[in-house]
Amino acid sequence: MVFAITRSGFRARCALEVDDASQNRWASISDIVDQCRYGVHDISRTESDGDPPLPRFNMPLELGLFLGAKRFGDELQKRKRCLVMDTERYRYQRFISDLAGQDIHAHGDDPAACIEAVASWLRDQSRSKTVPGGRAMARDFEQFEAQLPALCQGLQLEVDEMTFGDLTTLMSEYIAAAL
Repeated sequence: MVFAITRSGFRARCALEVDDASQNRWASISDIVDQCRYGVHDISRTESDGDPPLPRFNMPLELGLFLGAKRFGDELQKRKRCLVMDTERYRYQRFISDLAGQDIHAHGDDPAACIEAVASWLRDQSRSKTVPGGRAMARDFEQFEAQLPALCQGLQLEVDEMTFGDLTTLMSEYIAAAL
């Protein structure tokens, strides 16, 4: 998802972009929602874990904030557009039935399908002629993934220790150099 957003010429935003314990996470998310016209929300990671097995609803909560900003915000906020994705098209109805009637896109836990959905949606919403097709973008992502260990090695960094900032910087640099 982050690759598709970056490859499409947009900046992927996430509360993890700044690691600042002095700032409340909800405040960070609220600021990002306030600043962004487009929102891409993947609610597929709403699964039970722990003891007792309780689901994590962070992504649906963030989607609700985005929808609330659009519904109750000023004229600029009312221009917001969002893409909602889940593993299966109607799975969300089991845990957040109030979204019934929304157009949810399914990605089937397939990165290529996720990239294709995000690319198509961003191209359609932005009307940008520079956003490539999702299949071509998925091939670009496969090449990026294959080169990621070497890119990290050049920074004396392991793939599993990258921060969100490391990832977006490496993606942006790779895209600028390779494409």
